[in-house]
Parts: sequence; structure tokens; C-alpha cells
Amino acid sequence: MAEVERALFDHAVSPSPYVTEAARHLLSAGGKRFRPLLVLLAAEAGADPGCEGVLTAACVVEITHVGSLYHDDVMDEAALRRGADSANSRWDNHVAILTGDWLFAKSSELTARLGADAVSIQAATFTRLVEGQILEGVEPTGDPLQHYLDVVAGKTGSLIATSARYGARFSGTSPEVEEALTAYGEIVGSAFQLSDDILDIVSDSEESGKTPGTDLREGVPTLPVLMALASTDPADARLLELLRADLSDDALHAEALGLLREHPALDQARAYVVARAQEAKALLDVLPQGPVRTALEDFADVVAVRSS
Repeated sequence: MAEVERALFDHAVSPSPYVTEAARHLLSAGGKRFRPLLVLLAAEAGADPGCEGVLTAACVVEITHVGSLYHDDVMDEAALRRGADSANSRWDNHVAILTGDWLFAKSSELTARLGADAVSIQAATFTRLVEGQILEGVEPTGDPLQHYLDVVAGKTGSLIATSARYGARFSGTSPEVEEALTAYGEIVGSAFQLSDDILDIVSDSEESGKTPGTDLREGVPTLPVLMALASTDPADARLLELLRADLSDDALHAEALGLLREHPALDQARAYVVARAQEAKALLDVLPQGPVRTALEDFADVVAVRSS
């Protein structure tokens, strides 16, 4: 990953020092580097995991992701990102939006180095990512939980699926392995977001670095909340009332968080995420037993039960 880290900063350079500073702002703030890590892991299934194409692909997916964060922070009016001032807070919305656009352009430049097929894959991925973002703000017309899962698949699963596809493709795996790892990445990517939903409810702020109940306070629907809202048990009346209320009041927020932590929906959500991880691991049957398959299985497990 050290080589990827160096390459990311090398690519985030403009003739203008101002643009370089803005583009590197969130890169410097760190992050899990989940997407480039999956590129590198998937590449180990091929004959040439250390090739230049794999390194370039790892940069493509992370730069695309970071570009989306600049836009997310504007839409969410976020003041912080990864413990640092968000770009819109440090500068303004105008700079943040254009910096996100600049990073998307840079990821497109890098994708072009990988060939026409990679450009097509990246375009389809970006379409899904933006559609997921749009749908997040749309009232569901059918099952609210399925609507939410579709949003997660678009916003998060799509780019993580492409991370696995790129790693497999540019390291020289067979088409069968590439498709299996792409499907694996789609599932693991959604599980990654859904495990975040659980962390929002159960996290200890000192351990996870997250403020418990942030999504709950902001009225953002998440997996445990949607599962709780589906309850028809009269004993859940108070919780359902709170989940449909304005939780900006600290006392109401604390009450809702406490009730949700004790509700069966939380274990139901955990079980759902673990089941998705198991589903992803089953797709790895195309790989021989060995360290690569084990690493990918462990990766899915860590995503499902992570605490930060």
C-alpha cells in the first residue's frame, strides 16, 4: 500500500499550487484506503499482481472515491471529514465542488491509460454511483428497505465491485475469476456500508472515532432503523414514535438510541451483514485454496464485524 499511497499524491498534482493543495486535502486526511486495498488483494489471484496497470487502477478507484467525498460534504453541509475540516468548510462550496470535479477528471485521465475497456467500466461505475446518490434523496415508492439497499449498491457497492474487477483484470486472471471477484466486491462493498449503519448505533466514540447516532439524529434511514420501523409489535410503539420524530433534541435522541440498541432489529441487521459476507465468500470457490483465497475470505469477515 505504500507504493499506492505515494502514487496517489503524485497524481494529485496541478500546475497551480492552490489546486494541488485542495486536491490533496482529503487525501492527506487519510482514510481506510478500502478500495485500493481490494484492487491489490484481487490482483493476487492473477499472474502479474505487481504490474503497473494494477497500481494505476488502485489510484483510479481511490481518486474517484475521494472526489465523491468532496461532493458529499457539500450536499451534507459537513464541517468535518476524516477528523479534518471538510473542503467546503476550509474554503467554500464552490472550491469543494470544483475540486471534486478535478479529481474525477484526474481519475478519467488515469483510466484512459488502462485502455478502452477500463474507460467503459469506469463510466458505467460512475453512472451507478451517481444514480445511487440521486436515489438517496428520493422517497421510495415500494419497500423502503429494498430502496435503501439499492441506494447502497449504487453509492458504495458499484465502485468496490470495480475495484475487485480491476485487480483481477489487470493482473491477468481468467474471465471466470474476474466475474466472481466482481460479484464478491459488489456484495462486500454493500456490506461495508451496512456495517457502518450498525456502527452508527453501537459505536463507542473513543474506539471507533464515530459519534454514536449521527445518522439517527439527522434522520438518515439505515439498516437497523428500517428493520425496526418494520415492526408490528405494540411494545415498540415508543421507539417507532421516536424514529419518526425530530431527534435534534438531545434527550429524545438518547432515548431513541438506547431503545434501538436493545431492539431485535440490531441483531437482525448484524445477521444480515454476516450473511452477505458468507454469500461473498462462497463466490471465492473459483479460487484454489491458499493464501489469496484466505485473505479475501478474511477481508469479507472483517468488513462484516468491524468496530471502526
